[in-house]
Amino acid sequence: MGSIADVVAPPNEEGTRATVLRWCKRVGDSVFKDEPLLELETDKVTVEIPAPESGTLIEVLKPENAEVSPDEVLARLQLSGESPRAAAAKPGDERLSPSVRRLMREHAIAPGTIGGTGRDGRVTAEDVTRHVAAGAQTPQPRAAAPHAAPSRAATPRTKIAHSAVRRRVAEHMVRSLAEAPHVTTLFEADLTQVLKHRAMHAPKYESRGTRLTLTAYFIRACAEGLRAHPQVNATFLEDALELHGDINIGVGTALGDQGLIVPVIHGAQNLSLFEIAQHLNRLVDAARAGRLSPADVRGGTFTISNHGVGGSLLAAPIVINQPQVAILGVGKVERRVCVVQTGDEESIAVRSMCYVTLTIDHRALDAFQANSFLKSVVTALEQWPQAEGLRSAP
Repeated sequence: MGSIADVVAPPNEEGTRATVLRWCKRVGDSVFKDEPLLELETDKVTVEIPAPESGTLIEVLKPENAEVSPDEVLARLQLSGESPRAAAAKPGDERLSPSVRRLMREHAIAPGTIGGTGRDGRVTAEDVTRHVAAGAQTPQPRAAAPHAAPSRAATPRTKIAHSAVRRRVAEHMVRSLAEAPHVTTLFEADLTQVLKHRAMHAPKYESRGTRLTLTAYFIRACAEGLRAHPQVNATFLEDALELHGDINIGVGTALGDQGLIVPVIHGAQNLSLFEIAQHLNRLVDAARAGRLSPADVRGGTFTISNHGVGGSLLAAPIVINQPQVAILGVGKVERRVCVVQTGDEESIAVRSMCYVTLTIDHRALDAFQANSFLKSVVTALEQWPQAEGLRSAP
């Protein structure tokens, strides 16, 4: 008889709870090394927990929807000593992850009909998406019977159960508003110089596989502003304001109906515009594909909410991502008629403008500090040099 191996929950961010979302295997099932055993869901990411060795699942210690702590034992395996590569010989959908199984069910795709490009030939979500896009058969809605009389029954109401992500976000928002007095200050930013720079440099970035977005400019400008105003890059404690050494900027990323997530660009104070754009591309793509790692969402010291991508001009207050002390909001960029002053001369011009807000924890910051920081950010954007050297060049 083989030995016993524990399946252990991974380390987690302090203060963040994890929940067993679903078990992929049942007690008595055979499993192979690196095969998905279960999914854990936090308020930030869903993590797939693989089998540490090949064997048989003999005990489940945490049922679905149970909360787990870091390094807690979730299950036990009776080891078989089988080679990790033996999983390649498994038939049907036994080696599919839960998310891939769901996709295949939705599109009525039978197991074994798609070639896999993942590790050891496993089918990935991207494989399913490409298969469907290539014209694979999908279930068609059933045609209504001829001359069928319309139903007069009342349309039933539908309840959509909250995901663990939605529940944790809700709890976090309520706690933030309860703990911190929120105050918002509003500035207007002229992005004409930024857009000129972007038009000049975007093709060069694209040639190196990186999209140059406006969000990258805001991250760069905020990094400079936070370096000049370190009180905004801080955590409020009962006896002190703790200033962070690194500037780790989180970017709110919408996940459709599933809510949002905040991947973090670490050490932004040391990154050029090109490097920021590279990191941002990777994190946003990973977030929308469900491939963020726990490290990608840890350690944020400041957050940007680019709500303008959805057409919003102004959102206030934007709830602070605790334990941070401030969050920047960026509205939609619009062409507006403005009064432009050059020296003592004034003229009318059409400029690319947006509203920028800073919502602060009034326990930690006052209006003077908030306005000083936001003015620094707006000034950096409005005076963006067209030839910056190493700060932005790829």
